[in-house]
Amino acid sequence: MSTVTITPKWHTTAEVAAMLGFGLSKTKTLVLTGEIRSVKIGRNRRILPAWVDEYVQRVTADAERWAA
Repeated sequence: MSTVTITPKWHTTAEVAAMLGFGLSKTKTLVLTGEIRSVKIGRNRRILPAWVDEYVQRVTADAERWAA
């Protein structure tokens, strides 16, 4: 019997916080202000991996502009 691995399509706010090295409160604030895009599913927020990447790219681009 073969094993099927399912890759998560969504991240929780807590997972994104861990990925970015932020606290949960900071990450929730970023989500609620729209800095990190999310969708609300029931009572929970879910974040696509691409949306985490968008946030990182935007923040690093802003940092590069200020450093120049």
